[in-house]
Amino acid sequence: MRALLSVSDKQGISKLGLGLMDLGWEIISTGGTRRNLVESGINATGISDITGFPEIMDGRVKTLHPLIHGGILARRDNEEDRKQMEQHGIETIDLVAVNLYPFRNTVSDRTVSLDTALEEIDIGGPTLLRAAAKNFPSMIVITDPADYDEVLNLLKKGDVPLTKRRQLAQKAFQHVASYDSVISQYLLTDHDDANVSFPNEKTIALEKSRDLRYGENPHQKAALYRTVKPQFTSKSIANAEQHGGRDLSFNNILDADSAWSAVNGFSDPAVAIIKHTNPCGLSTHEDLPTAYRGAFSGDPVSAYGGIVAANKTIDQATAEAMSDVFYEIVIAPKFEPAALEILRKKTNLRILSINEEESDQELLEYREISGGFLVQTVDSDIEGEWKTATKREPTEEEMTDLKFAWKAVRFVKSNAILLAKNKTILGIGAGQPNRVTSVGIALDRAGNASRESVLASDAFFPFADGIESAAKGGITAIIQPGGSIRDEECIKAADDANIAMIFTGVRHFRH
Repeated sequence: MRALLSVSDKQGISKLGLGLMDLGWEIISTGGTRRNLVESGINATGISDITGFPEIMDGRVKTLHPLIHGGILARRDNEEDRKQMEQHGIETIDLVAVNLYPFRNTVSDRTVSLDTALEEIDIGGPTLLRAAAKNFPSMIVITDPADYDEVLNLLKKGDVPLTKRRQLAQKAFQHVASYDSVISQYLLTDHDDANVSFPNEKTIALEKSRDLRYGENPHQKAALYRTVKPQFTSKSIANAEQHGGRDLSFNNILDADSAWSAVNGFSDPAVAIIKHTNPCGLSTHEDLPTAYRGAFSGDPVSAYGGIVAANKTIDQATAEAMSDVFYEIVIAPKFEPAALEILRKKTNLRILSINEEESDQELLEYREISGGFLVQTVDSDIEGEWKTATKREPTEEEMTDLKFAWKAVRFVKSNAILLAKNKTILGIGAGQPNRVTSVGIALDRAGNASRESVLASDAFFPFADGIESAAKGGITAIIQPGGSIRDEECIKAADDANIAMIFTGVRHFRH
């Protein structure tokens, strides 16, 4: 029996080689892997000794040879294959252990040159893996060092069963597919053309981060996967570090992602409180504890059991301010030691920190549908060409709140209405089948606080009734996209109520 070992990640390879040698296997190897094996006392035969041809072009060409691939791909039960092997002096190779050049790690350095990146694209490795995986009924293929021990134990007992070989083959094909996806994505990074961003074929490479207790409901299984990218994005929920509390659930992660996205759009200190992916509170202030108190005041009832996110380091004062309320998760870039000590007193509270290192902006978002995916560019904070549609211009204070409200309404489910004052959400109407109902819900949530506040609508008002309801609630300024065939009626309703209204020309639907 012969094994071909050629790995970039040398973890555990000597143990595998020694185990195979003890079982009487012949070891074939390449370059650095062979040196590692020889240093461990393993008599490993070089590829060139098998092929009779030297490794050339700085190692670019070494394993691509019929004496190697014939030994891997030969069908052991095919008489013609056996005749050809005998004719050409080909011996079978029965196990291939390969992992690939670290392309992803190389290109994570943004300064790396294209020439350097191209040199880290593995050719021989994927070819070996695909060949071995294709012939898995006769072959054992290993890509993951975590599988070495199990394979050795099975071989010591007699053989690796077909079901396990098939599982290893699937893993090999997936490993190569993910590797190729990262390369493809890297080659897209310098293009702005929509035809390049939305190619005819597209793959998404994912790696499992953790298993989850269950999905949206206890009878559903679930896991968290994170995207594998050329420039690894660390500033995300998928890569958050957990400092305490119970394991995260499927719903926890959805809400945490919404919370982090909401505060991440602000440069000033911001705090969001999220319930079922919608903000029930959001506020910005130069002082983080004040921002938290503002966010909590938006809807104290809904805040119970919610998710809190801050875009700045949570200090002791902020942790003390939130310590009396039950929350599922608290998220921030960092936590002061004193703040962590306070928050950890709640043993079930999940505490997540988000790495602040610079990372690539996510340019595309994916939404699964039955039988496929919808893919779109991310809804960024585009001001567009704002214009005052009414007779009255907004005051400076109103404009400050309108800008805040327009940023915040992006994170509310359509039809979305958001009331704000002093850069703090007062009331939200979300996910309703008509806009005037959303206005009513937002006003009801805000109560008397709606007086002299501003209103943001994620899409245009199709009728003047929403404006009229806002006027009755004491709204003094409105920001909306405009573009309705009844815009003039809406403008007249605002003018009649002395409401200043801005048309943005940009819509922020969120379904």
